[in-house]
Amino acid sequence: MPQKDEVELDIINVAHGGVFVARHEGRVVFVPDTMPGERVRARVADTAHDRFWRAELLEVLEPAPERREHVWDAASLQRAPGERAGGAEFGHIRLDHQRELKRRVIEDALQRTARLDPETIASVGADGGRVTVEAVADETDDGTAWRTRVRLQVAGDGAIGPYAARTHTVVPVSRLPLATAAVEAATPFGRRFPGAESVDVVATGLGATHVLVNDLPEKRGRRTVRPRRRPVPIRERVGEREFRLDARGFWQVHRQAAATLAEAVRSAVDEAVFDPRAANLDLYGGVGLLAAALADRFGPTTRITSVESDEAATDDAAENLAEWVGAGAVTARVEHFVTGLAAEATAAERARLRAATVVLDPPRSGAGREVVEAIASMRPAQVVYVACDPVALARDLAYFSERGYPLRSLRAFDLFPNTHHVEAVATLTP
Repeated sequence: MPQKDEVELDIINVAHGGVFVARHEGRVVFVPDTMPGERVRARVADTAHDRFWRAELLEVLEPAPERREHVWDAASLQRAPGERAGGAEFGHIRLDHQRELKRRVIEDALQRTARLDPETIASVGADGGRVTVEAVADETDDGTAWRTRVRLQVAGDGAIGPYAARTHTVVPVSRLPLATAAVEAATPFGRRFPGAESVDVVATGLGATHVLVNDLPEKRGRRTVRPRRRPVPIRERVGEREFRLDARGFWQVHRQAAATLAEAVRSAVDEAVFDPRAANLDLYGGVGLLAAALADRFGPTTRITSVESDEAATDDAAENLAEWVGAGAVTARVEHFVTGLAAEATAAERARLRAATVVLDPPRSGAGREVVEAIASMRPAQVVYVACDPVALARDLAYFSERGYPLRSLRAFDLFPNTHHVEAVATLTP
């Protein structure tokens, strides 16, 4: 079929990545902005792949009962496909049904990628049943007003806005319904930033707001060099504890995410197995949020090492963990740290590692085979894996299982309402 042809399609399933599945003449077609149970008119936009095509939604002919008015007019069907703002790809779906679709994606990943059997999948939820996607505290009725950090791109004329989905086309907007009121109030709508690459708007839980302009990288011969950015120290609070970090540094985006994940990790650790004197590890530790969560639960004698490749984040982690004598922060790439530890640990260190709890919170791409093999070779007492991508998580679960660490339990949290993203916390034991 030539690209740009229009077709009518029946949407039959949800796929990872915020798109939905139809079939046309035996070929899979991925379509955004719809949902299972709908009949739609779409335009084929990408026929470059042998196994599937991509299409743009033009019209919903038969809507599903779970469809609602989009929470963001800039991303709705009222706009042409190439002019719809990205970042709210589930905004047209009723909130409870969004969570059901995310649950299906998780179960599909566990079956296809982690290669778990249906009986196991049906029993790894927090209550010994199926996995559910849990709402977080103080959620709004429509899943808006949760983003504490927003990055807006800068167009050639200096206008700011999000990219249109799957493009580098900047869509100017006048509102950000997924953002908190403080972020939306601080966003410089209508202003232009010629020569900049992007604009970050950050609102901390302690009431400070920052608008940060990021300059374009420079070409120096064959190299692309990003300009040095002056650190902007901020503080965030989780419960009664404050954390120092850089405003551009990594911090959970949802206003309740840090507290939700800290408690989920504390709950995921088996107290009967945890040894505060062991060589406990917090990998991809950022500024020490999860290391502090464990130290808070298990007391002042807790030994834990937070490992993070970003030197500025490690410096912040060192301060955030300073009250625990046995806690430390190391600047290193996680794959280098764990492979070196696995290869060079002394007999005494290996004993402490065998008693250890390992927490890891890798980037969206997951930990990968090298890191999983190194962790498993140290034979820790338990592993708690925090993931923001169900397919990358499932791939790593398969690696862990091959090395004697099967999945014991899995909780999922809707920390990104009105998007396809979902967070999960998995516990693995030998």
